[in-house]
Amino acid sequence: MHLQELQLLCIQIKKILIILLRRWKGQYLYLSNVIVKMAEKIVHNKLIEALKSVYDPEIPVDIYELGLIYGINEEKDNNIKVTMTLTAPGCPVAEEMPKWVEDAVKQVDGVKNVSVEMVFDPPWDMSLMSDEARLTLNMF
Repeated sequence: MHLQELQLLCIQIKKILIILLRRWKGQYLYLSNVIVKMAEKIVHNKLIEALKSVYDPEIPVDIYELGLIYGINEEKDNNIKVTMTLTAPGCPVAEEMPKWVEDAVKQVDGVKNVSVEMVFDPPWDMSLMSDEARLTLNMF
C-alpha cells in the first residue's frame, strides 16, 4: 500500500469514527435527558411527600390532600417556592404553618432554600380537597 492510499484510508476511518461518535453522543445526550427528567420527577414526588407530613392541628388530613398547596416550583439553584393558602384567613396556625412547610421541604435532599408564599386568592373551599381527604373526613 502506498503512502497516499494509507493517508486516504486514515481519513476515511477518521470520518467514520466522527460519525459514530456523533451518533453515540446524541444517544448519550438523549439518555442523560431522560435520566434527568426522571430525577426531577423523583424530587417533585419527594417534595409532595414532605408536604404530606404537615397537618393542620384541627383537621386530621395533611395540607396537600386538603388542597392547601397551590403550587410547588423549583427555581434557580434548587430553591423551592411553595404557594399555599389556609382553610380560612383567621386560621389559628396562620403564623406557624409557613414555617412548618418550610422545615418539611428543607428536609428533601438537594433542596437549598425554601420560600413559602401565603395567598388567599383564590380562596380555599372544600372542592379543593382530594378524594382521600373527603373519605377521611366523611364528606362524601
